[in-house]
Amino acid sequence: MIDSCQVFPADNPWNTDISNYPVDPNSANYLAHMNAATTNLHPDFGSNPTYGIPYITVPGTQPTVPMTFTYASESDPGPYPFPSNAPIEGGSSSTGDRHVIVIDKDNCVLYETWSSYYVGPGWTAGSGAIFHLNSNALRPDYWTSADAAGLPIFAGLVRYYEVQQGAIDHALRFTVKNTQKGFIHPATHYASSLTDLGYPPMGLRVRLKASYDISHFTGESRVVLVALKKYGMMVADNGSDWYITGETNTNWNDTDLDQLKTVPASAFEVVQTGAIIH
Repeated sequence: MIDSCQVFPADNPWNTDISNYPVDPNSANYLAHMNAATTNLHPDFGSNPTYGIPYITVPGTQPTVPMTFTYASESDPGPYPFPSNAPIEGGSSSTGDRHVIVIDKDNCVLYETWSSYYVGPGWTAGSGAIFHLNSNALRPDYWTSADAAGLPIFAGLVRYYEVQQGAIDHALRFTVKNTQKGFIHPATHYASSLTDLGYPPMGLRVRLKASYDISHFTGESRVVLVALKKYGMMVADNGSDWYITGETNTNWNDTDLDQLKTVPASAFEVVQTGAIIH
């Protein structure tokens, strides 16, 4: 939930318990191509305000403004209810992905953009996507979103309020360095020319093995690991290997989160969730 909105229906892939899904026959090969033997998890968020991806909620009365997109053919046209001071990933001077996430909390609609700049009276962005939180509808196949995989970003964030409540009830979002030219629903887009089927497609889902002992983990990291056993996480973008994305929030406990950096990627397995679309 975010305010009074459920973040996609209960049967949405993001909200599906995959703890009993079968292991993908290609799991070991995928893990090798994701450098699992030599990499640990890494929380790509923390108390530093330039880490993570921020989001805000606005009322249904929030004025909408015009949007201009570089990749307009794969973007949902404006106007969007973006205030001029909507927080930008990495801060207003960031040279990174500059995602902006705004949720209309009265109509339960999610708006996301990538490479976002306020130019007045509206915004310019590389791409933009609108998701209705009460719907399981996917973007058209081969369309991007504000994320390389065509997925909603907000759905996969480690969100501070959920962790404080003691449970994350959805899959998480993570990045790997190299992906293949393919995707698995709910992803709808690839961002690679690699045809080697050993590389993970966008939307590939992994889960923390049931046998991995998390009894010594505490606080925020423990909540994340419990979710990774039940809901897992999806490949959403090209980036650093095994980086998990969370919301920007200065209240994160970095000592707690640093425990995640001791979890080897080899403690995960790939699960079967659908066919690869090329």
